[in-house]
Amino acid sequence: QVQLVESGGGLVQAGGSLRLTCAASGRTFSNYAMGWFRQAPGKQRELVATISSSGGTYYPDSVKGRFTISRDNAKNTLYLQMNSLKPEDTAVYTCAADAVYLRILNDMSASRGQGTQVTVSS
Repeated sequence: QVQLVESGGGLVQAGGSLRLTCAASGRTFSNYAMGWFRQAPGKQRELVATISSSGGTYYPDSVKGRFTISRDNAKNTLYLQMNSLKPEDTAVYTCAADAVYLRILNDMSASRGQGTQVTVSS
């Protein structure tokens, strides 16, 4: 497994931006598909973005055009740039890693971080 640590969360006003970072260690980062998930209080965890080992990305409609996932394999780091934030984006954001991309899409990742809180005020 790979160990993941998120950072970059915080409090931001609606319309603002944040960049989340996920530092990975333990395995060959470049071989892993990665993803960002979020979970708001009382709600199910939802997929926010994915990136394959080859760099292909996926976003659900709820964040498409506002969020951008990227990776720096040389730094073993995953990013999530979040723009035009809305109060409904408030959640704990976690990153996930798996050697199999479909496991990321199906929320069955072998590795997951502890999460970072993002709060968007109106």
